Amino acid sequence: MTNPYDTVKDRTSILGPTIQFKGELSAEEDLVILGTIEGSITHKQRLTIGAGGTVRANVEAQLVVIEGKIEGDVRADKAVSVKETAHMTGNITAPSVTILQGATFNGSVDMSGGKAAKAASPVDPATARRPPSAA
Repeated sequence: MTNPYDTVKDRTSILGPTIQFKGELSAEEDLVILGTIEGSITHKQRLTIGAGGTVRANVEAQLVVIEGKIEGDVRADKAVSVKETAHMTGNITAPSVTILQGATFNGSVDMSGGKAAKAASPVDPATARRPPSAA
């Protein structure tokens, strides 16, 4: 019989409601936070801050689901979902962001993928290059 936790994508760790952690947290499997975390979180998979969870940290992960409280910036490679039970103060950077009705959110959202946005300068019609006419 094979171990169901042989691959990283099959594992989920749960930090229960009585856990209090200060420092740098790093993980490669899915993680559910129900306790209190302070510091920074760097994560390779899905990170869920459960309805009872409290996070005071900047977070980097592939996918972030926020149901509880977070104070800090969130950066995700794929998506961030702020659920109706969430209370968030901080900025979100991700290509896809969902904030459900009922959520408390105070911050900004950047969906440019973290890349520096190229500012489009206005075009001056007098100096704009025109293609040669076919006439």
